[in-house]
Amino acid sequence: MEMSLFNILDILGTIAFAISGALAAMNRRLDLFGIFIIAFVTAIGGGTLRDVLIGQTPVTWMENLLYIYIIALSAIFAIVFRNKLDYLKKSLFLFDTIGLGVFTITGVETGIQNELAPIISIALGGMTGAFGGVIRDILCNEIPVIFRKAEIYATACFIGGFFFVLMYRYNIPMDIIYVVTSLTVIGIRLLAVKYHITLPHFYPTRKKS
Repeated sequence: MEMSLFNILDILGTIAFAISGALAAMNRRLDLFGIFIIAFVTAIGGGTLRDVLIGQTPVTWMENLLYIYIIALSAIFAIVFRNKLDYLKKSLFLFDTIGLGVFTITGVETGIQNELAPIISIALGGMTGAFGGVIRDILCNEIPVIFRKAEIYATACFIGGFFFVLMYRYNIPMDIIYVVTSLTVIGIRLLAVKYHITLPHFYPTRKKS
């Protein structure tokens, strides 16, 4: 694998999501097999969905076993250092946020490389960034973060993806685009949680009996 900044960020995103999956599985007291499965699907879920939608098969992780090794080692790291990762929920949030920011980049660029419309490329970025976490939460019997009113999640991906497409259109160097996009997604998510920023939510009005 060529060690470009894009590939380095892709590996970092895989590591971050694999660790977040392993932490979530340990939080739910799953066994060793369950930990590895949740780590795996969290790390490759969004990218697999993206590749299937654009007809890129076999999907990326099937053609490059490096991803399997990285996910396995990341899960082992999370298990070995579980007692060092104080406050598992905070660690899960941190690694999940990093993975979200980095994988948004890979999704948007994949759309651009396949000459898809900008809005479709942005949507692919959102899928790649968010859907691994959706699968993780479903398997851990939780409401996915993307659907919770208290969380800004996929919205951060879409905003980051918009900036990616905008900078790409103005021929900004790709390394700068990668860094700015990932930091935008990570920054929005961190600020949203810190200051309790949420999207509007709507409930049906109940008639008084």
